[in-house]
Amino acid sequence: MHTDVNTLFENLWQDYVAITPSAQKIHAFLDANEVKHNGAKAQIINDHIALRTFNIAKVNLQKLAAHFLALGYSEKGDYVFEQKKLVAKHFEHPNDSLPKVFISELLVEEMPEDVQSIIFKMVASVADDAAEQENFLYSGAHWQVSAQDYARLVAESEYAAWMSIWGFRANHFTVSVNHLSHFSELAELNRALTQAGFVLNQSGGEIKGGPEVLLAQSSTMADKISVQLSDVQKSVPSCFYEFAQRYTMKNGSLYRGFVAASADKIFESTNASITI
Repeated sequence: MHTDVNTLFENLWQDYVAITPSAQKIHAFLDANEVKHNGAKAQIINDHIALRTFNIAKVNLQKLAAHFLALGYSEKGDYVFEQKKLVAKHFEHPNDSLPKVFISELLVEEMPEDVQSIIFKMVASVADDAAEQENFLYSGAHWQVSAQDYARLVAESEYAAWMSIWGFRANHFTVSVNHLSHFSELAELNRALTQAGFVLNQSGGEIKGGPEVLLAQSSTMADKISVQLSDVQKSVPSCFYEFAQRYTMKNGSLYRGFVAASADKIFESTNASITI
């Protein structure tokens, strides 16, 4: 496992932008707009990353979380997504300048038997000690699926379909709107991104949440990338970029948690059934 948290996030970022070209472009777009303070530009701060997995022992949520717990993170919140058959936890570091981490897992036993069979076949390809390896969180898929199996997963669980292609890696990074100098409101940032040609997730509204739940979120739709399945080449959704604005609680500090109803719609940024 990594001993340096910044190295881990840098490796996660490099792996992520390699299959999410729009994130690199947005990062450059925001960087160009940032105001210089005393000759130095404000940094674009990453609010959180998200990772996905299955609740199968050798790759489950706790196996992914162990990498962050070893670096000083602690468990903070639990979330349930009944319709998508997911559970999730979020983790924070005592140094609040470090990104929060949101890890979800699919409840495989709640899938139809044929879908379970596809998932178990994929996970069987993962080495027993893979989750302990330093690079596991950005090791990608340890398997290949056929076009037929991929289509079956898309029909039953977009989440499982995404995992079948991309495996273990950051599903998204998140710009902290609170730390941007040029944009003070999420709606203002969304307008600028749309005008610049980026496509935003409209599921549940362009902005999910708001001041009333202490967190407002929006995201791009995932980039489409051509990948080699076991039998054909196919264009599939990869990853997306999220934008989060946090609001002040009654105690005067910024809200640091997540809102399940909003996260539920953010998951849909990688839906293959949505054409953009």
